[in-house]
Amino acid sequence: MLDDLTLREVFHFRVSMLSAISMITLTFIALVVLLSVLIVYTPLRNILPGYSASLRQQLIDESARVDSLQADLTLQRQYLDVIKQLTAGDIRTDSVQSLDSIQRVERAQILEQQRSEATEAFKAQYEQKERERLLLFDMASMRTVPQLYRPVRGAVMRSADPEEQQYAVAVRTAKNENVLATMRGCITLVERTEYNTFTIVLQQNALMTVYRQVTKPLKRQGMQVEAGEAIATMDGSKEMELEIWDAGTFVNPEEVIVW
Repeated sequence: MLDDLTLREVFHFRVSMLSAISMITLTFIALVVLLSVLIVYTPLRNILPGYSASLRQQLIDESARVDSLQADLTLQRQYLDVIKQLTAGDIRTDSVQSLDSIQRVERAQILEQQRSEATEAFKAQYEQKERERLLLFDMASMRTVPQLYRPVRGAVMRSADPEEQQYAVAVRTAKNENVLATMRGCITLVERTEYNTFTIVLQQNALMTVYRQVTKPLKRQGMQVEAGEAIATMDGSKEMELEIWDAGTFVNPEEVIVW
């Protein structure tokens, strides 16, 4: 650049491709920073999509907070008014009108009648349940279960106790003892348990025998067996448990099997 009077060079600068790109880049960065500052620190951010929803939620929260503060302030003001009236003696002591003897007797009679009705309803319900339970026991006693074949040779270690919900007889056997079918029937279940033992169910019509904790089954599910036929073996490490059910009714194995 030259001076018009003296035609001397005042200053000069050289424009190149690199300097132009650098200038444009710096200008762009400066604009981005300026816009970011304006958006973040000024109300201009509220006109952008997404900020209006958060602002609306904030306004709703603040409005709810103001309402809550107003309610608390009203309660405190009422509390202070009551305290002032109490200290000044302006509030009278509450009086409750007592019931006379006739009202008390009538109320006692009504309560006694309601209690009697509830007691009678409970008694009737309890007696009905007891009658049904006794009827089931009578029906169970009327059913006759034939004498069954002894399933295994051994000693009875634990008897069945239906009152304690213990329906199985536990028998300790010798090693490699055969487990025999108590009757003629069909093997309806052969299932391995989580303790690496097996549960076998032998059924004939409504009569069912359940063998638990047997070591190795010798029959498959669905096979027909005869009374006294070997269906499994025991290794003597566990006690075999035996249950007998007749049409869903418990039968004590010690009453139908001669051990």
